[in-house]
Amino acid sequence: MTTRLSPDSFAAWAQACTEALGQARVEIDALNVFPVPDGDTGTNVYVTFEAASEAMAAVEPGASLSALVRAYVDGALLGARGNSGVIMAQLLRASLPAIAEYEGGTAGPAAVAEAMSTAAAAAYAAVGHPVEGTILTVACRAAEAAHEAVAAGAGIDEMFGAAAAAAREALRRTPEQLERLARSGVVDAGGRALVVVLDTTDHLLTGRFVPDPAPFVAAPRLLDDDADHDLDPDGPAYEVMYLLDAPDDAIGRLRTRLDGLGDCLVVVGGDRLWNVHVHVDDVGAAIEAGIEAGRPYRIAVTHFAEQRGRTSATGSRAVVAIAAGPGLASLFSDAGAVVVTTTVGAHVGVSTVLDTILDCGADDVVVLPNSRDFRTVCDAAAAQAREAGVHATVIPSWTQVQGLSAIAVHDPGQAFDDDVVAMTSAARGTQHGAITVATETGMTMAGPCLVGDVLGVVDAEFSMIGDEQAEVARLVLDRLMSGSAELVTLVTGAGLDPDVVPRLERWLRARRPDVELVVYDGGQERYPLLVAVE
Repeated sequence: MTTRLSPDSFAAWAQACTEALGQARVEIDALNVFPVPDGDTGTNVYVTFEAASEAMAAVEPGASLSALVRAYVDGALLGARGNSGVIMAQLLRASLPAIAEYEGGTAGPAAVAEAMSTAAAAAYAAVGHPVEGTILTVACRAAEAAHEAVAAGAGIDEMFGAAAAAAREALRRTPEQLERLARSGVVDAGGRALVVVLDTTDHLLTGRFVPDPAPFVAAPRLLDDDADHDLDPDGPAYEVMYLLDAPDDAIGRLRTRLDGLGDCLVVVGGDRLWNVHVHVDDVGAAIEAGIEAGRPYRIAVTHFAEQRGRTSATGSRAVVAIAAGPGLASLFSDAGAVVVTTTVGAHVGVSTVLDTILDCGADDVVVLPNSRDFRTVCDAAAAQAREAGVHATVIPSWTQVQGLSAIAVHDPGQAFDDDVVAMTSAARGTQHGAITVATETGMTMAGPCLVGDVLGVVDAEFSMIGDEQAEVARLVLDRLMSGSAELVTLVTGAGLDPDVVPRLERWLRARRPDVELVVYDGGQERYPLLVAVE
């Protein structure tokens, strides 16, 4: 397999890592006993990589490798969750941009080894009080093995194979370094997540199949049956996370202030974009420290005792969906969601979404924004809901049809995290488009448009211009179709010409009779037709 660096090879690597972490998520969650036994490390790292992939997918087609990598590492930083997720975001941020400089060629073993060392050092520097026997140790040992292999004259394949093997061995030895792991009979959860990423990379580079982890990953004890997993009654009660817009020279003072408030401090980022994670008793003081340094936002507070209770018991669950039309509202409502009804382009307030979440009366709430315009609003509402004791999670459904795909796989009988992952995967796996009619002249990716032109939208970009709705809709559907397509969903809205759906159905039947077609009346304004391909 070629190791030439390109946007396509990087995207393939990102997808493979996300899928591998998704498969290992439950196992990693079960290993999670340090720094607190909240059973979410696997989910946090998976969601961090998922956020990075989402950010990369939003980059304009044809972008350079450097642009993709920048979007990817920024997405990881913005979407990082939990202690290990934040550290993993720092490892990515400190290593990938240096490797991306070799676009069109191959990064030699020395360059890759140096990038791994830089990443390990950056991760250690980001943690307030580094502890051995964790993801930090695994990252450091992998980098050391990479340099040793380079010194011995190894090529890129042999070097990375040595680094991945050293990481697996370092993971196996983590219980020897951290007493809590030894008492619990597990290896470090964050370290295991890093091993998954390194093993996946090794497989992509060499085609080697990684050995089964069973020989060195001990079977974890159930959290509820093992007193060693009890939360420390003298330890901090809350996890506080927020993004921070602040100058680099303010971060030293922030670290000092937060270090005096609690533990498990991790601050990563740069260029005025930071992700802050700390465990404290005084939530207000932790947030005030961020305000003194700059502008904190997307603040998330988790009470460990409440989270522990949700891990061991099944609570009530609800889905809140924002619907941009009466027909869409009915579709979401029929699927079991509590609906916030709006119109395309209208404002939805944080208080409206928050009140809807709280009025559900559920312990766990999944929020479907169904528009990028509502992303910030839903994030803020979910953060405030968590402060009120509701476990609220926002799914990355950035279009109405992605929301429909997500709620179609919603299963309240599953564990909450499993349900969230399934809904996230469904939303992300839905290709989406639409048609609309230009209301003013302007310039689009497809060229200049005039008032009355029919515009085809693909992945949130105006990608084609035409005179007939049916013809532009056909072009949109053709762009979205792939060999793996199984289901096409059409959501009709106000102003749709009557011949559009019949013509699309005839076109689809002639070319892909194996693909199922469903049509819903959404009633949405501005977009006469929404299109989804799953």
